[in-house]
Amino acid sequence: MATFVDRVVLHLQAGDGGHGCVSIHREKFKPFGGPDGGNGGHGGSVTLVVDPQVHTLLDFHFRPHIKAESGKGGQGSNKDGANGGDLVLKVPDGTVVQTVDGEVIADLVGAGTTLEIARGGRGGRGNASLANTKRKAPGFAELGEPGERREVVLELKSVADVGLVGFPSAGKSSLIAVLSAAKPKIADYPFTTLVPNLGVVRVDDHTFTIADVPGLIPGAAQGKGLGLEFLRHIERCAVLVHVVDTATMEPGRDPLADIDAIEAELEEYGGLADRPRMVVLNKIDVPDGRDLADIVRPDIEARGLPVFEVSSATREGLRELTYALAARVEESRLLAPPPEATRIVIRPTAVDDAGFTVTEEDGVYVVRGPRPERWVRQTNFDNDEAVGFLADRLDRLGVEDALAKSGAEPGDPVRIGDREFDWHPTAGEYVSGPRGTDIRLEEKSNRASAAERLAARKARRPRLLGLVDPDTPDDDAN
Repeated sequence: MATFVDRVVLHLQAGDGGHGCVSIHREKFKPFGGPDGGNGGHGGSVTLVVDPQVHTLLDFHFRPHIKAESGKGGQGSNKDGANGGDLVLKVPDGTVVQTVDGEVIADLVGAGTTLEIARGGRGGRGNASLANTKRKAPGFAELGEPGERREVVLELKSVADVGLVGFPSAGKSSLIAVLSAAKPKIADYPFTTLVPNLGVVRVDDHTFTIADVPGLIPGAAQGKGLGLEFLRHIERCAVLVHVVDTATMEPGRDPLADIDAIEAELEEYGGLADRPRMVVLNKIDVPDGRDLADIVRPDIEARGLPVFEVSSATREGLRELTYALAARVEESRLLAPPPEATRIVIRPTAVDDAGFTVTEEDGVYVVRGPRPERWVRQTNFDNDEAVGFLADRLDRLGVEDALAKSGAEPGDPVRIGDREFDWHPTAGEYVSGPRGTDIRLEEKSNRASAAERLAARKARRPRLLGLVDPDTPDDDAN
């Protein structure tokens, strides 16, 4: 059973932030000790890092749901909660991170390359951190921010200098076994190789990697055989080598036809036309194979392709092939553009950027922005003082002015993040009251609505015009 996995879907969840604590210091002979609620810890993040010792995505295949540690809640006596530990996932070199829709997020190439794929939530502040000159003893604390949830696709594309392509049982695995220390499975039946094999070859002072693509047959680009699943593994190869079986007994098979069939599949797959090609006529230790290699060699060379006659069994011709591959790989490395140092891009915030936007969608005014949405997520809406604190923050940010300029009227629905509520402009400044309450909200809740006031005026109008007996009781009069 093959244990090679090169594509997985991961369900990632970063750790949630811990809630802040609401606490008042209590000590003998100190009746007004002040707030001492600690902050919640930050949630752990999920990070991908390239590890040269990892060669497959098999671990994620059996464990696709991954969650980082959440932060701990704050406590009294100014005790902050512990941060959740970050979760580091080791991936092979050449891993491509995509969304489920196929959008590429990052291409992780090179040992140590790191990507933070899911960020942990911020911990909520305790009432000790929220205290100021107006709110000397806040009766609320911020909630921990939920960690980021993401669903991503990891796809492995082998990082190799030389890619071997050819029909099943052409001898690709045998060639890698004799050129390197790799030990692939070798047998005399088609589709023996079910996974790409990767080997390291050393020639004098040169070192390069070599890989094969299993199961290439006509129609592989449409899904036949195993080619469509593994063709991605030669996208990064600098040199492509056709391994041709000169001793095959299958009818209708000959080296030129095999090369044309494989080239047709590579062309249909796309993106490989600029890679230099070489041809290896394998199994010349068989008498008929040597004779066929001598016959077809002039025709292949006429196409401008270098040809090498080798035998993996007797190792004949391997020395010349190895040096030729090393030279071609070195040439491709010299022609490659030099790697650029990581550029640090600084994008300052525009002067007129308020940090949020207000749009009207189907009669609802939607406020979008990182800060307003985070503030809403961290607000405990069961606490009136916390709601009033949120209203003050949004007012200072300019959200209320932006809503008014967009045409919003008091009572219109407003949505921020996943919360939708009726908008009422902040009435005056905060006045200290019992912990957990906000007098402004109480006044607003006791005040009659516009519809109620209109009904009361209509009920009073007949009485003022003398149409109703003054002694008649009126339950609707205010």
